Amino acid sequence: MDAAHCYLEGNADAVEFCPHEPYSNLLAASTYTLQEGDSPSRSGSVYLFDVGDGEDVGLNLLQKIDTAGVFDIRWSHSNDGGGNVALAQADADGCLRVYKIDDTEALREVAGEKISSSMCLCLDWDPSSTSIVVGLSDGSASVVSFTDSNLETVQQWKGHDFEVWTASFDLNNPNLVYTGSDDCKFSCWDIRGNPADNRVFQNSKVHTMGVCCISPSPSDPYSIFTGSYDETLRVWDTRSVTRPVNETSLSLGGGVWRIKHHPSLSGVVLTACVHNGFAVAKVSDGKGEVLESYNKHDSLAYGADWYRGKNQKQSVVATCSFYDRLLRLWMPENCI
Repeated sequence: MDAAHCYLEGNADAVEFCPHEPYSNLLAASTYTLQEGDSPSRSGSVYLFDVGDGEDVGLNLLQKIDTAGVFDIRWSHSNDGGGNVALAQADADGCLRVYKIDDTEALREVAGEKISSSMCLCLDWDPSSTSIVVGLSDGSASVVSFTDSNLETVQQWKGHDFEVWTASFDLNNPNLVYTGSDDCKFSCWDIRGNPADNRVFQNSKVHTMGVCCISPSPSDPYSIFTGSYDETLRVWDTRSVTRPVNETSLSLGGGVWRIKHHPSLSGVVLTACVHNGFAVAKVSDGKGEVLESYNKHDSLAYGADWYRGKNQKQSVVATCSFYDRLLRLWMPENCI
């Protein structure tokens, strides 16, 4: 099951495999460390690893970029073959930064913009990778355009009472943005015009604690998975958001911080469960089940992702945990 591990120099909070050939061997990881004292500061790093081709995986460090404390990183959705594979970073200084992979398989910053005096907590690319939505610590969300290595805020609105921990574009309609917050609200906004005046829906009754993660299904245009501090994985039908579809929910324990869909198996997700390690779960026909649990981290489980390369006989995942600064590669035993 275990393939490799290493310790980072800061508190590990996110891992992301590059989804694009020929760079599927690349794994990005990020850290966030609070330096307490009279003048507290938040520092962090972005790491880039070569994990191999999927047959014989490992962790070969290629690069470390020191920066502000990083809350989230995300690879772009699109790759036109012209070297436009990008990695975006949301950080504690209120900045959004974008890196691209150069000819030496290294990250090079091509754009950076301070978009708020609040902290940038999460981000997501639209399907065409020309816009990025960012969730902020003051309850706001921003939509930022990314063209020709320029970042420009085109929308910003306050949709929540507390921190926006998760924000996602709809995979089939880039005019729709989903947000979730510590105020327990799961919301959808139409970003044509002023989003604050174009709220499509808001559910504040089902999640009993803060909404940590919103992850649209890549295989079902009407299905959205949410994770919450209330320890429950839920599946929603966007055609009826008064409650999760068919009451499909699964208690995973610990707070569901991250949900990543399997690259090829519909309904199979990898979850980071904060106080309860990591789990691989399957949701189908209105039922949910845990296929596998992984508890070889000794701290808060925050980062998780699937390897998306083609040359593999078995699924490979990366996970990371916060205070023990641990990054692991492992192979689930109960999904191919």
